[in-house]
Amino acid sequence: MRTLPSANELDQGLQRVARQLAERHADKEVVLIGVRRGGDHVVSRLAFWLNSLPDGTPAPRAVALGSVDITLYRDDAAGALPNPRIGPSSIPGSLDGRHVVLVDDVLHTRRTTRAAIDAVLDYGRPADIELAVVVDRGGRQLPIQPDYTVLKVDSVTDADRIDVVLGPSGLYAVIQPFGAPSIPPPAP
Repeated sequence: MRTLPSANELDQGLQRVARQLAERHADKEVVLIGVRRGGDHVVSRLAFWLNSLPDGTPAPRAVALGSVDITLYRDDAAGALPNPRIGPSSIPGSLDGRHVVLVDDVLHTRRTTRAAIDAVLDYGRPADIELAVVVDRGGRQLPIQPDYTVLKVDSVTDADRIDVVLGPSGLYAVIQPFGAPSIPPPAP
C-alpha cells in the first residue's frame, strides 16, 4: 500500500477546485452530484469548501447536492454483476436547465462517467454537465476528460486500485493491489 499526497494536500486541491468552480459558475444554480459510492464523500467535502469561500468571492447563487447510483447503467452490468447491489439515487428535483457537476473520487477508464451521464439524463436535460475528480489515473477508454482535477497519477498499474477515503483530517488516497480489503487502513 502506498499513500498519495497527504490529506492536507488533497484538501488544498479540493479548495482550488471549489474556487475554480465558483468562478466559472458565479451567480448560477449548480447541482453537485456524487457518483455512488466513491463520489459521495467527495461531494460533501467539495460543498464544504464552496461554503467556506471568503466573502466577496464570486460564487454560485445556489448549490444543491445529490448522488446517483450507476449500477444499472454500466455497460457490463449484465455479465459482471450477477447479484447487483443497487443503491439509491438522490437528485434534488428536475435537472432541466441546471448546471450539473458530476463528482467522483477516481477517474480511470471513463466508463463510470459515461454511465453517470446516462443516469443523470434520466432526471432532466441540464444546461451543461461537468466532471470533477480527486484522482485522474489515466487508462482512458472513452473520450472523456475532467473539468476539475485535484491530482493526476500516471504511475499506477492495472493490478492496483486507488481508494479515496474521508478520514478524520480530510480526504486521503492510497494505492493498493486489487486483492487488498476494500477499506484501506487508517490514514497515516
